[in-house]
Amino acid sequence: MMQTSLTIFVTVFAGLFGLAIGSFLNVVAYRLPRRISLLRESRCANCRSRIRWYQNIPVVSWLALGGRCAVCWDRIPVRDLLVEIGTGVLFAAVALGVTVSRPFDARPVDGPQWFGTPEYWGVLLTLEVFAALTVVLTLIDLDTKRLPNAIVLPGWATVVALILLTTIATVLMPQPVPEASAMAGPSGAGTPAAGIELWMPLLRALIGGASLFLFYFLVRAISPRGMGGGDVKLAGLAGTVLGWFGWGELLVGAFSAFLLGGVFGVVLIALGRAKRKTAIPFGPWILAGAWVGLVAGAPLSTWYLSLYS
Repeated sequence: MMQTSLTIFVTVFAGLFGLAIGSFLNVVAYRLPRRISLLRESRCANCRSRIRWYQNIPVVSWLALGGRCAVCWDRIPVRDLLVEIGTGVLFAAVALGVTVSRPFDARPVDGPQWFGTPEYWGVLLTLEVFAALTVVLTLIDLDTKRLPNAIVLPGWATVVALILLTTIATVLMPQPVPEASAMAGPSGAGTPAAGIELWMPLLRALIGGASLFLFYFLVRAISPRGMGGGDVKLAGLAGTVLGWFGWGELLVGAFSAFLLGGVFGVVLIALGRAKRKTAIPFGPWILAGAWVGLVAGAPLSTWYLSLYS
């Protein structure tokens, strides 16, 4: 009962917080490519009238105003509403997934014990940051076919910092471990072997980020028109997150990006919306592939390996 209540609370809170973040990401996606200060007060793009705080409440204000400016009645893009809702749903889904599942096996704890561990909060914060980056970079890449360093590089640094802090906190803070665990020491902190295990996700993250960065760098070197510099850096960011969770997630996520991007390109060509040399933003597919890897990488890789066992 307690675990159910915690799950509901965290999921609902994350969803509501995601609505607010989605509203902010709309602002970032609009202003950053145009070099407009993010600190400037919100104004209508048509009549330049100032938007009051009560006219800027995520989802509620858009619906109350009927998707129009309160002064000039110019239409507010429905995309703004969809981004707010989509970000809220994504944040809630991440919180629910992290709360009810356990992505690492170094600490054999479950239920309420998992909820309180440094790993839990580290995984939750890291994936919520990655979710926000997914939304804003997808919007900007679709609009401008660019992935700005002002978002990608700080986002990558933030992810690495969160992973490092999570690892250090997990190693230094003893956690309750079932008595039956062969790795559990007298204090519940585990044996030295268990300590080494706790550092492995960090090592995987670094290898994953470096390997995808290098792979995309080589692809860009061979075919500069087929891959942008922003894609290379974004691949390093995605590889860091995927590698943190596991080798299966990394491989499936990397493969899925090219699969999804390729299918999308073929569909556009078939519909006459693009030609073979038409530039198609690849950043959204790197991010979509990463989420496929995070959600389905472990079971898919296990299934594939079972075919040869």
